[in-house]
Amino acid sequence: MLEAIDAGLTIGRARLLDGVTAAVRPGRMLAILGPNGAGKSTLLSLLSGERRPTAGRALLDGVAMAAIPAPRLAVRRALVAQHQQVAFAFSVEEVMELATEPWLIRPGDRRALIADCLMRAGAGGLAGRLMPQLSGGERQRVAFARALAQLAAGRHGRDVAGPSYLLLDEPTASLDPAHQHHLLRAARDWVERTGGGCAVILHDLTLAARYADDGLLLAGGRVAWSGSMAGLPVPVLERIFGTAFVRLDLPEEEGVVYAATGRAAASGKANCE
Repeated sequence: MLEAIDAGLTIGRARLLDGVTAAVRPGRMLAILGPNGAGKSTLLSLLSGERRPTAGRALLDGVAMAAIPAPRLAVRRALVAQHQQVAFAFSVEEVMELATEPWLIRPGDRRALIADCLMRAGAGGLAGRLMPQLSGGERQRVAFARALAQLAAGRHGRDVAGPSYLLLDEPTASLDPAHQHHLLRAARDWVERTGGGCAVILHDLTLAARYADDGLLLAGGRVAWSGSMAGLPVPVLERIFGTAFVRLDLPEEEGVVYAATGRAAASGKANCE
């Protein structure tokens, strides 16, 4: 299991996280929710090992993230950042090859693995393109494919102890509605196919309810609510976001819709303290 226990992060005088406990469980998808500045990306940076908590712990299978060697960590977790920066005119294929480069794989197997991951990410038609020529949404799909390839290559032909974890920071922000569903279905499929765990930051509550098993709502760097996404309570949403919400229950296969009405919530302004 990948988890944060009473985790906090303070930089200078800014307390970005305060006593947050969260778990990404094998075979499940966790949606990390909350208003802007709530600490969602900060939490993901602790879970990925990119940052160390200044209080509490971030653990992978009970071991501190900071104590795990980088090569081993690269097999167990992959992070798709919110913004994709491309400094050089690499092709999509070159970016994918770099993701798999640390592991010895036969060239034919490497090509097949890369093609499969691009296809699963809905980016199969982008293979020959240069990264700077891609739109923001296309770059996001390639970044998702790259994370899939990193984890798949690390396990290719090897017996790796423990499941892998896919960490996605607002992966749908630059995508049109069809590609939003495609990416989250692909993440869901990866969880079910590999037995790994996935944590995804989302602002669209309807998408979160459709694809995630568990939910974690942050406000002001603290946990405001956690539990099954099926039980995400409207009163808590209204208190945190400061606007009224309507929940619409659709037929069983379609899930639920959460719609912000724009009216002030009965409880008044958002409480992010």
